[in-house]
Amino acid sequence: MDNNLLSIGAVLRSEASAELTNDILPFWIHNMEDPAGGWYGRMDGSGRIVPCAPKGAILNSRILWTFSSAYRLLGSEGCLKGAERAFREIADKFYDKDFGGVFWSIDSSGRPLETKKQFYAIAFAIYGLSEFYRASGSKPALDLAAELFDSIEKHSRDYSKGGYLEASSRDWSPIGDMRLSDKDRNDAKTMNTHLHILEGYTALYRVRPSVGLKACLLDLIDIFLDRIIRPDGHLGLFFDEDWKSQSDVFSYGHDIEASWLLCEAAKVLEDKSVIDRVEEASSALASAAIEGWSPGEGMKNEYDSESDHVDADRDWWVQAETVVGCWNRFRISGDVKWAERSVDTWRFIRSSLVCPAGEWYWSLRADGTPDLTEDRAGFWKCPYHNGRMCMELIERI
Repeated sequence: MDNNLLSIGAVLRSEASAELTNDILPFWIHNMEDPAGGWYGRMDGSGRIVPCAPKGAILNSRILWTFSSAYRLLGSEGCLKGAERAFREIADKFYDKDFGGVFWSIDSSGRPLETKKQFYAIAFAIYGLSEFYRASGSKPALDLAAELFDSIEKHSRDYSKGGYLEASSRDWSPIGDMRLSDKDRNDAKTMNTHLHILEGYTALYRVRPSVGLKACLLDLIDIFLDRIIRPDGHLGLFFDEDWKSQSDVFSYGHDIEASWLLCEAAKVLEDKSVIDRVEEASSALASAAIEGWSPGEGMKNEYDSESDHVDADRDWWVQAETVVGCWNRFRISGDVKWAERSVDTWRFIRSSLVCPAGEWYWSLRADGTPDLTEDRAGFWKCPYHNGRMCMELIERI
């Protein structure tokens, strides 16, 4: 790396560290801790806490991962306390003591609210619990992560046609509506759930490797390479049980996120042949994703090739994943244009998405204004994408 790139990398790392320690982590500690226990379920786009809002498993698992990872990197006792608070919320309130798994949501008092088993959410619980063990050595967290892994393998895995089904009822019986959100299709298998099961299993394998878990990770990688990644390099998003594609939408954010998460999974397996195959796919994914990127404007959300409609909003998580994914491609390929794209996207985030009152706006709309109708913190708006972006840069540069 030449001196100019060393300087660029040093500045990017320093600014990411400052964003993490001066903005993201303090925002969550000072604003979102619920005095009654756990974390508030929502802050709206105008910065108002909604104390009666439901609390989601995804939000709490992502908080657990973020503060655990931050404690591992920074050694801050405040981060450890935040992670412990999130762990207790998951272990004591979200964990289903009757049937196993985690509830989709609880009410503001901690009682089960939506009790379905969404395997996307269970995968995130594994992700957070594994990182908490990695950071703190908590054996109860590791044991719970291992139990949740067994639940996914028993109740979600499709052993005849491959991959994982989306959801079940509380007692693991079939459920009619498997959608992750109102915005999603009701299909049996999705890229999104597979990506985050891969992510959770990678985190678990890092701290608790086993022959069985390795086989699951290898199967997941093969599913991405053989079934989910399209010939044009984009990810297919929705599938029926037989893996027939049900959508022509390209999600640029997921393309670039998958481009580095697949590399991460291959890396923990320490198998050169797998790493080589994944890096080839990663290059195709990143190149496809960059179709949605423009200098100074970040990454657009989506493109529907059937209707020729572009969702030109730039959501916070898409920009964070673009910074990491582009830096990942730079480090693998040595091509400086990927480093420049990473830095350019971070500059766009700083100028357009970081909220002066703390955290990031949900999105910069296509018209150039921040979206204040969506949460600044909530069921989906967590410190995970932007916090992880900062920590990935700290560790990689």
